This record gives sequence, structure tokens and C-alpha cells, in this order.
Amino acid sequence: MKERPAGAARVKMTATNNTSDVATGRAPLWATVVATFFGVGRLRPGPGSWGSLATALIWWLLSRWVVPVWQPMAAISLALLAVVVGIPAATRVARAAGLKDPQFVVIDEVAGQLITLIAVPVSWKSLLAGFILFRGFDMVKPPPIRKLERLPEGFGIVIDDVAAGFYALAVMQVLLYFGVLPR
Repeated sequence: MKERPAGAARVKMTATNNTSDVATGRAPLWATVVATFFGVGRLRPGPGSWGSLATALIWWLLSRWVVPVWQPMAAISLALLAVVVGIPAATRVARAAGLKDPQFVVIDEVAGQLITLIAVPVSWKSLLAGFILFRGFDMVKPPPIRKLERLPEGFGIVIDDVAAGFYALAVMQVLLYFGVLPR
């Protein structure tokens, strides 16, 4: 095996670190892990539904360790984290894939599903209703969600699901108010 001169290795590392994701064809590992929500986005069929389901199940597990009075703040914090880290991750993965909104990017579903469950008591009925409502709004994309989807890169990928999450949250709160879902 032929050894490379030290200078050549340094130049190659510098070039790799400074090239865009499109030029290398690969997104950084952190971006791929975040964007696919630890690989959940690779599940078929319907990776978005798998991302939402995984989020609802993880929220159910986490809620066992969070006092109910702190659960809304925990859901808000996790949703914000998904948005703040998800936008750059989705941008990098979409660029590397050469796609505007790759189906395997599901961090947007994670953020939207968490928003749907803010201030909602954790029960199988509320989790199921939240899952169905969020997926419905995410697929139908009522106005202005469709327009938000057109925003550039990771921002457009994530923000339309954030809006769908707020639509679903509003309906969840109405269902709770009228007693359709237990408090």
C-alpha cells in the first residue's frame, strides 16, 4: 500500500470539509441521524407515518418520567429542539440527496407530532387522536401549509409540518374542551 505524503492528506481533508453536501454526495453523519430520526425515516411504507408513530411512542415513554405539570414545557422544549436542529440537518440531507423534500427526512414529523401533543394529557386515546390528526393535516396541507412547503431547503421541509402540528393541536384542544378526549 502506497503512503500519501502528509501534505496531500491535509489538502484532501480540507477539501472534503469545505465542499458542499451536493459535491460530496453525502451529508454529515449527525445530519443524517437527526434528519432520519435515528433511521426511522428509512422504514417503509410511509416513512412520515413511522416518524410520527415513533415520536408518539417515545413521548408516551418520556411522559412516565415527567411530572404532568411539566409535560407541556417538556413537549415545547423537545419540539423546539427538533426544529432548531432539524432545519440544518434537513437542509444538508436534502442537498446531499439532490431532492427538495426527501421522504426519508422525518425530523419534520417529529417536530409536528410533538407540537400536536403539547398540553394534551397522555393516554392511548389522546396519542391516537393526535397521531391521526397530525398525519391528516400533514397530508392534506390546508392553507397556508402548502405555501410554507415552498420555502427554501430545510426551513420549508420542517416549517410546513410545524404548521400542521399547530392545526392538529388546535383540534386536540377543542376535543379536550368538549370532553371528547379525557383530561
